[in-house]
Amino acid sequence: MPIWVQAEVGTLNIHQSGHVYMTLKDQRSQLRAVFFNGAGPARQIRLKVGDQVEVFGKLTVYELRGEYQLSVRQIRPLGLGDLQRRFEELKRKLETEGLFEPARKQAIPVLPETIALVTSPGGAAIRDFLQIIERRFPNVHIQIYPTPVQGHGAERNIAAGIEFFNRAQKADVIVVTRGGGSMEDLWPFNEEILARAVAASVIPVISAVGHEIDFTICDFVADMRVPTPSAAAELVVGRREEFEKHLQRSEKDLKSSLQFVLQEVKNRLKLASESHVFREPIHIVRQKQQYLDDLMKNLNISLERTLRNNDLRLQLVTGKLKSNSHSYFRLMHSQLDGLIGKLDALGPQNVLNRGFAILKDSETNATITDHNQVSGKELQATVSNGTIDLVVK
Repeated sequence: MPIWVQAEVGTLNIHQSGHVYMTLKDQRSQLRAVFFNGAGPARQIRLKVGDQVEVFGKLTVYELRGEYQLSVRQIRPLGLGDLQRRFEELKRKLETEGLFEPARKQAIPVLPETIALVTSPGGAAIRDFLQIIERRFPNVHIQIYPTPVQGHGAERNIAAGIEFFNRAQKADVIVVTRGGGSMEDLWPFNEEILARAVAASVIPVISAVGHEIDFTICDFVADMRVPTPSAAAELVVGRREEFEKHLQRSEKDLKSSLQFVLQEVKNRLKLASESHVFREPIHIVRQKQQYLDDLMKNLNISLERTLRNNDLRLQLVTGKLKSNSHSYFRLMHSQLDGLIGKLDALGPQNVLNRGFAILKDSETNATITDHNQVSGKELQATVSNGTIDLVVK
């Protein structure tokens, strides 16, 4: 059954195999312990003889010696359990308020002219940051707000640095940074006063606290979290480097496009210069002259035809048509009389003359076309020489 044990580290051996062997003791007793593959966690908390620790594990027996030992699964400095509880409580509280939401985070500027650093001026973090900036973009302006980044009250000083740059409004991005350490060392970055200062900043804030495995409340609230101070420097100036590469690619693409367009224009000019039109421009004029000649010819023919037709009509009207045109006139007149005769034969009066009648309803004057329409009605029959009133019985 796993248990927690509070004790002092009596002996300590971090073996090259990666396992940790130690003795846990108090004033009255001691217990051997082994932490398989625990070298990393032990180095992270800087474990040493005399440390007060809390160890979580299971009691087992080492058969070769016939001894009980604690097989460790987790180890932390004494009192860290309370810090972890406070960390989780504040994290839940701020997360419920929405301070971790991606929607409220600001974008990091692509080309920051001024970078504000809130950190300890004597720490390794600032040296690493400045070395990278100097190597890549020495013209970037750096402003430093010196503050303790560890110990009681450090969180208030760090928050004051963020508020200072927000009042001055002379920075494009704020980097809050320090090197790695234990949870106690990094605890100022887990305090609520600093978290709210970061959330209230109108200038984008990058959190670069500790090592890659370290997470603080400041990381969750900041607009961007990077694992180390060096990574923060590379991120800030690296974006400028990417932008310059993008500009170089765009310049190259633009030159290629312009060269393509220029070559197209050259090809079109070459084709045009070799064209028959440019080599013999008089050809276009001659083509238009020939077209005008054709128009004049067709116009004269149409005009002559119209004049001849008008002259013929005039002769027909005045009776001055020549003798050889009388036959044509008599033929046309005979054809016209024949057409008039056919129209007369088909006229309604000739139909009535042949004994037919037209029946209409006396009341509505509607023509009767169906025998079912006449039962019991008064009708009027139109014949060739008048009308007859009828009653259908």
